[in-house]
Amino acid sequence: MADSTAASEGLRTPYPAAEIAAAWQRERPGTPTESIEVVTPIWWLAKLFADDRSRVLREAGIDAATLDLLSVIRRSGPPYTLSTREIAQRTLVTAGAISQRVARAERDGLVRRTPGTTGRRTVEVSLTTDGHALIERSVDAVLGREAALVIDLTAHERNSLIKLLEKLMTGVRRRTGTSQP
Repeated sequence: MADSTAASEGLRTPYPAAEIAAAWQRERPGTPTESIEVVTPIWWLAKLFADDRSRVLREAGIDAATLDLLSVIRRSGPPYTLSTREIAQRTLVTAGAISQRVARAERDGLVRRTPGTTGRRTVEVSLTTDGHALIERSVDAVLGREAALVIDLTAHERNSLIKLLEKLMTGVRRRTGTSQP
């Protein structure tokens, strides 16, 4: 973390969250600022990652919702088919949103819907050849880019960060009463 003393003395640090925390401590002594150097960079990184991913997806010719849909089907393994219910459970998206995504992807020739084998109301969704090709290209583009973005972290640092983020996510979920990521 940045040197909070430098920040409190008005010196510019490479880690501006420390400056923000120091300024609040100076202006409002006793204000709980311990979260600033954790939450602020997470917000900034989330914005940077989201903007960068949007750019990569645009270049790959896919949107985030379609990536999510095709990815969950692709990760299921051969024959790359899931029911709409399974897709909704695995993506944490409502059934209505899944219906819209599937309809759009089917219109674009990326998936095919067929009646399910487990009941009249079951619908199965499968990748088409075009859908499979698009998700392969897109995953390579997205994950390749994201690997490049975190390359400054060693394997040990990445593992430590993963554990810390899991711990933070568990606590935040508990305190906010949500189970979604």
